[in-house]
Amino acid sequence: MTLLGDAHTPGTPAAAISEKVAGEVLEIRGGRPLKGQVDVRGAKNLATKAMVASLLGETPSILRDVPDIRDVEVVRSLLEVHGVHVTEGDEPGALVLDPSDAKSANFEEIDAHAGSSRIPILFCGPLLHLLGQAFIPDLGGCRIGDRPIDFHLDALRNFGAIVDKQPSGIRLSAPEGLHGAHIELPYPSVGATEQVLLTAVRAKGVTELRNAAIEPEIMDLIGVLQKMGAIISYEPNRVIFIEGVDELRGYDHRSLFDRNEAASWAAAALATDGDIFVKGARQYEMLTFLNVYRKVGGDFDITDEGIRFRRGKAPLKAITVETDVHPGFMTDWQQPLIVALTQANGRSVVHETVYENRLGFTRALVQMGADIVVHPNGLDGEYRRVPRRELEQAAVINGPTPLHGADIVVPDLRGGFSYVVAALTAEGTSRVSGVGIISRGYEKFFEKLTALGADFDVVG
Repeated sequence: MTLLGDAHTPGTPAAAISEKVAGEVLEIRGGRPLKGQVDVRGAKNLATKAMVASLLGETPSILRDVPDIRDVEVVRSLLEVHGVHVTEGDEPGALVLDPSDAKSANFEEIDAHAGSSRIPILFCGPLLHLLGQAFIPDLGGCRIGDRPIDFHLDALRNFGAIVDKQPSGIRLSAPEGLHGAHIELPYPSVGATEQVLLTAVRAKGVTELRNAAIEPEIMDLIGVLQKMGAIISYEPNRVIFIEGVDELRGYDHRSLFDRNEAASWAAAALATDGDIFVKGARQYEMLTFLNVYRKVGGDFDITDEGIRFRRGKAPLKAITVETDVHPGFMTDWQQPLIVALTQANGRSVVHETVYENRLGFTRALVQMGADIVVHPNGLDGEYRRVPRRELEQAAVINGPTPLHGADIVVPDLRGGFSYVVAALTAEGTSRVSGVGIISRGYEKFFEKLTALGADFDVVG
């Protein structure tokens, strides 16, 4: 890999390249299979929430296998703004989080660090317990559809919080403290479930949460909170009971692996006809993905160290996929998979039932030669497993179609990874702009591409 426009000497190891300043544009020469090994560390969707949970403890917490990604930096900055002392731990990827000097932060400090993330909404419960007030600025994140915070605010109101919407954001207070509540979510939202958990563990009384999300990252967060002294029970049919306690201590916890990153590299192996060993990936949390992977014609070997992903001996086959909350097929998995489906024989259909704008990324794939038609109101199907939702869309992919190089702009985190995979699959040279967003969720992305034999330059 060569860096253009960046001071370095030839032969500089990839590990010495700062991914945070390396640029926003990749020039990729495609047509080469990705082969080699990548390591995955802790899940973005667990590590950032466990960091917030440290605010609830009266002693320091240690979180291990924390990925070096931008979302973690945002949460670390927000914790430090609120007086939490964050230091490196006793092993690579470990953070020590000491909340003993936690304090209120002013609007300017919070807004300066929170603009690129939706994590600040999860600070509300812990800060209300700790300080009696919290402030949420305008929230950022990927523009992949309507992500209302009403679920969060309604839950906080049920706990006794007073919500004051202001032009610059939302101010919350709890002059009478927070109490247990009976909450039923209209949709098993991951974020709203996390909100309830982080708030209920210190609320007075018992909280009953119905229609909760049950993703592995949610269960890992429950494990973190239980280590801190929380009393949480998971019942059948998405019901969680939380008995509030008077105090919590710090935790020592190793994060669940990032199954979204593992699935992304698996799809990259499928699309490029590569062979990638994802060290740290585990079978149980990826059962649904692995079934779909096998149906489309992928193959994998599972070991105690990780999972090896590659194509099978036969050509890739068209499939129908419906995204859904866990244990369904995750919405984060469908974007890189669609790139691979452009190389499958026949007509594939992907029903996106979680985010209404997530299929917009396919426009660039069409520009690269893919045959994809998006149905903005979804499609009925004879064998639909997931109930129709008003906001759903469907993508029909006819393949196989050769992809060719193009100039494309990254729309969001998973779409950005998918564009890089498409460029690596395509013949010719592609220029992918806006790749900086990929660092939100993929650790050492350029270094991993290099290790897999990708042919690219960072040019901006």
